[in-house]
Amino acid sequence: MKRYYLIVIFFIGLIHTAFSQQITGTVVDAITHEALQGVMVRMADTSSLARPIAIATDRKGKFTINAGKPLKFSMVGYVTQIIKPADHMQVMLQPSSLDLQPVIVTASREKQARQDAPIAISKINSVQIQDTKATALYQLLNKVSGVYMVDLGNEQHTMAIRQPITYNALYLYMEDGLPIRPTGIFNHNSLYEINMSGVKDIEVIKGPASSLYGSNSVGGAINFITQSPPSGYAANASVQGDNYHYRRVDANGGFTDGKFGLYAGGYAAHQSDGWQNYTNFDKYSGNLKATYDFDNNTKLTGAASYNYLNTQTPGSLDSARFYSRTYSSSQRFTYRKVEAFRTSLRLDHAWSAKSSTFITAFFRDNSTAQLPSYYIADVRDANGKYVSSNGQVNDQRFRSYGLLAQHRTDFDFLHSRIIVGAYLDDSPSSYYAQYLNVNKDQANNYYTGFTNTGTYIDDYRIKLFNTAAYAQYEMKPFEALRIVAGLRYDRVHYDFTNGLPSTNTKYKQQEANNFNILAPKLGFTYNLGTNKGFYGNFSVGFQPPETGDLYSSRQLVPLKQATFDNYELGGWFSALNKKMYFELSLFDLEGRNEIISQLLPDNTTQNQNAGATRHRGIEYSVTYAPVQDLTFRFSGTNAIHTYVHYSEVLSSSTRGTYSIVYDGNRMNNAPAWIANSELTYKPHFLPGFRIAPEWQHINHYFTDPANTKTYSGYDIANLRFGYDCKQTGLKGLGIWLNVLNVTNKLYATTVTSSQYGDTYNAAPPRIYTLGVSYAISKY
Repeated sequence: MKRYYLIVIFFIGLIHTAFSQQITGTVVDAITHEALQGVMVRMADTSSLARPIAIATDRKGKFTINAGKPLKFSMVGYVTQIIKPADHMQVMLQPSSLDLQPVIVTASREKQARQDAPIAISKINSVQIQDTKATALYQLLNKVSGVYMVDLGNEQHTMAIRQPITYNALYLYMEDGLPIRPTGIFNHNSLYEINMSGVKDIEVIKGPASSLYGSNSVGGAINFITQSPPSGYAANASVQGDNYHYRRVDANGGFTDGKFGLYAGGYAAHQSDGWQNYTNFDKYSGNLKATYDFDNNTKLTGAASYNYLNTQTPGSLDSARFYSRTYSSSQRFTYRKVEAFRTSLRLDHAWSAKSSTFITAFFRDNSTAQLPSYYIADVRDANGKYVSSNGQVNDQRFRSYGLLAQHRTDFDFLHSRIIVGAYLDDSPSSYYAQYLNVNKDQANNYYTGFTNTGTYIDDYRIKLFNTAAYAQYEMKPFEALRIVAGLRYDRVHYDFTNGLPSTNTKYKQQEANNFNILAPKLGFTYNLGTNKGFYGNFSVGFQPPETGDLYSSRQLVPLKQATFDNYELGGWFSALNKKMYFELSLFDLEGRNEIISQLLPDNTTQNQNAGATRHRGIEYSVTYAPVQDLTFRFSGTNAIHTYVHYSEVLSSSTRGTYSIVYDGNRMNNAPAWIANSELTYKPHFLPGFRIAPEWQHINHYFTDPANTKTYSGYDIANLRFGYDCKQTGLKGLGIWLNVLNVTNKLYATTVTSSQYGDTYNAAPPRIYTLGVSYAISKY
């Protein structure tokens, strides 16, 4: 009987071979048109095969397979497709809206599944980016649990991730794994130096990532992964505008021809006569990326980006202007002008399937000139009576020359892997600030103009040198358990040269400051199977003082470096036949010498070290797709941010110098609950159409460290429509309409309290944005 069974299988194999043919093809991402490596290609119906054949696409997305029946194409993070075989197949896989375990790179600078990374990390994929049609990055990042990116207007921002809303440098912003700015150089507000049009994916690490990425990655690290050259060719152009005279044009495209690939893209945005007085701006942004494959093991990538921002800065509003919706600025002369150029050259080489190395050389050239509204201050006498007003104009420039190298080796022993790397960043910088006499119309609380006295407040140069080395070891003692241990040493060196004469400064003519730390990480993941698992980690983050805080003449007290211990436990699971996916993270972040922004009596700020702070919370997200047409997402975080040991030294004419202790108080500007939810409907009977209502919630919070004043927070609704034509005649045409703040709610993105009252950073009223795009591609 066994002999007859083998004969039947033999003849079935002959019949299959006779009716099959050799099929070749290419698989690409349906949105970015980049070639997809690692897509599994197999026969859809394998019931007649004794040994089903499955092959994976190569680096060019290419495959070859013998088939006579429909083929199944599948890959983590993409919708599985079944397609009839044909000669020279060209397959476009659609990224999945319900991505159970996406492939990420930011956790280790190497591609890996989300379930292998013992950290809280979220990914905004190309589907979300394309559907959102964001005019500013906060419209994307605020979809991530635990993230509140604060809109300050005209692409300016601040951030809150496992921290209160803060202007301090507690977050690391990267483009393709490289920091956008060097350590110590005004790092809180650098995302206006990103080309939104050229971003493919965004990955967000929540909590310290110092063991891999170094300083400033305390509250989190955000990595913008840029577009690569498409397979074949592809191009896209769009125009959009809103009811408050915002106008923007985007264009991008690229091709791959043999071993060479090229991508170029960017946008130009202009705002005039907006909803808020004195908010005109221009932004020009572009990216260029070229790749060359020497062979299957060696690849060279060159990248460059340029960003120019010229914006008026209206400043915050007093309560009278805010609540009356006057939105008028108290002056018409402050500004910010930024030019940022970055370029890099990366060489990747795979020594074997278990060993690879990359080396990246990079260069930055940046200038930020401004007359900041936040430095306009009123001088008052001991009785609080107005005397005069002043301000400053300043300019900060730096050039960076750097190198990043990393090597990875896999071992058979315990299925382990070691990653080692080194980082060098030489960033000489210069800074000056000149004193302004500001004229004020006291009756109308309006600043009418200024005179530059020519007197220097600050004038210095700094040789900034950051050196680091890191190692990370991973092992799997058994299939379900993965253990990750990491260690990084950083040394940040500031060499300060004072341009002011010794009689006009509190600083030495020459001064050197060194900050260093050994930052460890230890974590594990445990895979329970069927898309369920949990993880835990301990990590350390650190933040050296920025040069502007150390050496500014306004800084009254010296600063120490801050360190943070992070304890974290989380997990994930899918349910309802993989239609629902849930992630959860619990964290306890303990800060020592955390650098706190202190509000001075003249309504300006300076920094000082708090003895200790504590940040505890829970982050969660759920995605549910009950049917193919409908996807529901809910993201949130509940957190308590507390001063453990913190006091301020104040002075007054009646009490003299005195101290106020805030131990046990909630930190100011720290909402206890942040949430974002979205429902996306894409009907199958109208391919290409989408509608997505969104809800954003910010809970009430204290606006002063004494916890005597509060802001009520807000709830707003957004609504997005879009249609991408699929018909042959109009294929490639897209149109969208976004309605932000549907109910036209009055709210502020930040509120600050002082002894003279509250100031509000007003958020936009209802805005309608209409856009049209057209795309072409080889596929």
